[in-house]
Amino acid sequence: MNTLARAGEDEWKLPQHAYVVVYDERETELLTIYDCGAAQKPPSARVLGNLVRVKADHELENTVTGYVVRMREESILEKQDDDHWIIVAE
Repeated sequence: MNTLARAGEDEWKLPQHAYVVVYDERETELLTIYDCGAAQKPPSARVLGNLVRVKADHELENTVTGYVVRMREESILEKQDDDHWIIVAE
């Protein structure tokens, strides 16, 4: 499932208020992406892989099963390889 707007090959746009929920209780993390945490909508995307870096304005909250990345600016989710993702400022 991925309804995020494409930004290029292996790149997707994240809105300014996107939430990335990272479940890291397994070898390969599960990233669940929401357009906005307050919108009460289903996730925009779910991907497997490890989020290795966030190079955009964000807040980080640790949870029992992983962490939540709350974006503070529009950014790009980039696939680095089969198992690695980064988020960079747009």
